[in-house]
Amino acid sequence: MAELSAKLGHQFSDPALLAQALSHRSWCAETPGQRSNERLEFLGDSVLGLVVTRHIFVTYPGLAEGELAKLRAAVVNSVTLAHVAAELTLGPALRLGKGEDASGGREKPSILADAVEALIGAVYLDGGWDAAARLVMDRLGDRIASAATGPGGDDYKTRFQELSARLGYQLPTYVVSDRGPDHAKHFFARVTVGDRELGRGSGRSKKQAEQAAAREAWGALLELGDSVA
Repeated sequence: MAELSAKLGHQFSDPALLAQALSHRSWCAETPGQRSNERLEFLGDSVLGLVVTRHIFVTYPGLAEGELAKLRAAVVNSVTLAHVAAELTLGPALRLGKGEDASGGREKPSILADAVEALIGAVYLDGGWDAAARLVMDRLGDRIASAATGPGGDDYKTRFQELSARLGYQLPTYVVSDRGPDHAKHFFARVTVGDRELGRGSGRSKKQAEQAAAREAWGALLELGDSVA
């Protein structure tokens, strides 16, 4: 329990909540008078969804409703939560009935994912919104950022062009110049939408310079929104 609390980054004022979050219904069936983690799971599911939804809503103002839903679904799912459980080494801490334990319950993705949601619910009840939000973002923040890159990954030219088109703007235009001798050229790029320059970048190749400019412009377009049109 103490080791798990340390990994969660939360010291429980009410340790009974942590114990309940780890109590599978199979264990409760064999231990009369004990409550399972199902109610905490129900609460944690809602807290998790709201924390992630609020974060992506604020962080990615350029994403439309459908894209926000896809981004949330990419991280709020049983597969991702089971991975989080593995990172927390949650399996050995679970309270399982003998039959469930014997059948490999400590490694079942569904049981692990449910337990993570129950833990989020327990942290919310014990420490409030800030504690629960901190836990969620500590465990899912990097995954959200990775999922938000989309198919283009680090290809900011593609991401910038797709965002421009989605928002109804003209296609980006790149102007590239270079300096230095042939064996040591350095390239400089500027990118504009319409008559407005949104980004500049440099690199050892034309491609690097354009990608750097596109990255700056992509961030600028997210902030400026409709004011660019």
